[in-house]
Amino acid sequence: MSPFSLCLLLSLAGAVYCLPASGIREQEERFAENYLKTFFNMKEETGPTSRGGINPITEKLTEMQRFFGLNITGTLDPETLTLMKKPRCGVPDVSVARFSTFGNNLKWEKNSLTYRIENYTPDMTQAEVEDSIEKALQVWAKVTPLRFTRIYSGIADIMISFGRQEHGDFYPFDGPHGTLAHAFAPSPGIGGDAHFDDDETFTFRSTSGYILFLVAAHEFGHSLGLSHSDDPGALMYPLYSYRNPETFVLPRDDVNGIQSLYGPNPDKDPIQPGPTAPTTPDVCDSNMVLDAVTTLRGEMFFFKGSFFWRLYPHQNKPQQNLITNFWPEAPVNIDAAYESQHSDRIFFFKGQRVWAFNGYDPVKGYPKTLNSFGLPTKVRRIDAALYDVESGKTLLFVGRYYYSYDESRMSVDRGFPKRVDKTFSKVTSKVTAAFQYRGYTYLNSGTSMFEYHLRTGGFYRQLKNDYFLPCSNF
Repeated sequence: MSPFSLCLLLSLAGAVYCLPASGIREQEERFAENYLKTFFNMKEETGPTSRGGINPITEKLTEMQRFFGLNITGTLDPETLTLMKKPRCGVPDVSVARFSTFGNNLKWEKNSLTYRIENYTPDMTQAEVEDSIEKALQVWAKVTPLRFTRIYSGIADIMISFGRQEHGDFYPFDGPHGTLAHAFAPSPGIGGDAHFDDDETFTFRSTSGYILFLVAAHEFGHSLGLSHSDDPGALMYPLYSYRNPETFVLPRDDVNGIQSLYGPNPDKDPIQPGPTAPTTPDVCDSNMVLDAVTTLRGEMFFFKGSFFWRLYPHQNKPQQNLITNFWPEAPVNIDAAYESQHSDRIFFFKGQRVWAFNGYDPVKGYPKTLNSFGLPTKVRRIDAALYDVESGKTLLFVGRYYYSYDESRMSVDRGFPKRVDKTFSKVTSKVTAAFQYRGYTYLNSGTSMFEYHLRTGGFYRQLKNDYFLPCSNF
């Protein structure tokens, strides 16, 4: 990769064409081939196979699927095509590893860097742009010896500008719904500079466009010498991810990456270090206790911290995502979740509040309080929830007890709460997650899971968490 390695954030917006199925498939295949050439260095081949007799498209699809933690099929399956169309950064994803740096560990040989904002986007006020840029730089300054000083004229180490189409660096932008921005790794001249496509909509905090703070923070990672990470929780992950700017903390993988180049912040107070850098949960951690498990329209979702794993039917490799990528208005570190087939909604619980979504769309009037479920005021939070398909009731677990909630009447059934162990033998400690799947009820308690037939109350077997959520290190 050249010293001025380019980062292009792509918003690959799908268009609708009135074509026969064969025409649509041909378009998808051309799109996928261009994607693999751009991001996985697929070369033009004169023959049908590459060295070793492997089709180059199959080889690069396999490489891509491995990088993103998809099921490795070597084919252009729907899951792979969907991921190809997500907003992302244009640096090739050739390093299958956690944080990575550019070739020869390109970095600035000084800790005091200057930056200059050459112009502004009309999408935001000048004050909002300046605040976004400053805070994006401070994301990296907080964990390194790097210090950034703004200048108002002359050439800065990091020149920041907004432009359209051809804007002077031989890497033209492509209009709305294309590249969002690009940045160059440390080097003389254009090295470190960051350019933003003014044909896109940048926002200060709204999710109706791309939040400038998040785009800029990612780009400045490249300006300082970081390439991409395959950690889906990392800021330097290739795909654009929404995070709440007000609560953003640089993830651990990014901290490790930038400190491998510049070292830690020597001025950081060891007694009050601030928020801990979040670590992406590992599906292969045998001691992990899940926050919640639920189904959604035939798929299974496993929640932990700010993340969830999504398991498609007939697939054995879960895909990890940030909760806010699918539900920007949802809380993280949730207490419980369940899918109601009565209302076709998914509910999230955290503390004394409840959020409801129709698929991925927020339901008007939410979040509500736990009292809206008819629970006693003494209930401050619930630990788990599940919807029983046969009875149409929702079971809400609180400590060693559980309530039966009737969604049609919007009230708790008489005779509740009941002790969990009186209905569900073998469960002697708090239920941490609960769900139903293919007619059976599953209660998680810590790292163990208990399987029941709810109607008969019959206990079948005790399992580990990884029965439905297999370790994907293969």
